[in-house]
Amino acid sequence: MAVSTRVPLLELSGVSKRFGAVQALTEVRFDVFAGEVVALVGDNGAGKSTLIKVISGIHPADAGQFRFEGRDVAIHGPQDSASLGIATVYQDLALCDNLDVVANLYLGREVGGRGPLGRMNETSMEQRSIDVLRRLSVKIPSVRTPVESLSGGQRQSVAVARSVLWKNKVVLLDEPTAALGVAQTHEVLELVKRLRDEGHGVVLISHNLVDVFEVADRITVLRLGRYVGTYSAATVGREQLVALMTGAVPGEAANGEMPAGALPPAPPAWRADSTGPSAGIPGEVGR
Repeated sequence: MAVSTRVPLLELSGVSKRFGAVQALTEVRFDVFAGEVVALVGDNGAGKSTLIKVISGIHPADAGQFRFEGRDVAIHGPQDSASLGIATVYQDLALCDNLDVVANLYLGREVGGRGPLGRMNETSMEQRSIDVLRRLSVKIPSVRTPVESLSGGQRQSVAVARSVLWKNKVVLLDEPTAALGVAQTHEVLELVKRLRDEGHGVVLISHNLVDVFEVADRITVLRLGRYVGTYSAATVGREQLVALMTGAVPGEAANGEMPAGALPPAPPAWRADSTGPSAGIPGEVGR
């Protein structure tokens, strides 16, 4: 009997990127499947943001292969990425504070009549906005509320809703819980889980390991622009993950994948009795 093989929504291999004398990425590989959350972690300077910008077309890669739904593709700019069904929500959200929720969701893609004097179909845009927000269980006072009046969690939810309004298949989230309170963070993480449940491939960049372990199915580690390994969030330990991020232990790219549940000694700066600069900041890495 033939065994069916799952094909990643997005798969990268051998991706490299240089900025002048700085080699930001070196032969990085990465993949994400439909219906899963993959966290991309690493210390500052690991190459996480650069990789996201390569995927989104902001910084075209110098080398590497891209495959989307099993077929070879090329990403030379943001339009190429968007046309494939890849949406990116950056940390600054790129929302217009003076516009309401509907206007932000449809910014640049307004529905209206043809010609320079065609009127926008406000009714259609409003109804579809309500539908997508309700589907994602996003709670806001009204879709006609100006974005500047929303909380941080609600603003993040609007930005995420905009990314899936146009039937995108892969959603890249850059530090979605940064600067949010406890309640707002919970709200955003629940939204990430709903995106996964709807069948999206979600890529999460976060320094907060508590958030990572809350929602991630797999965790890909980068260090100094190189691929370290990809691990199951259900089996990798937090101390092991920090050790991989800091280089205290080699990753699968160097010595083959560690046995499930294997736990290397935590680096000294991360021991419970540590007095180093990282002590007393549980779940935070590389702030």
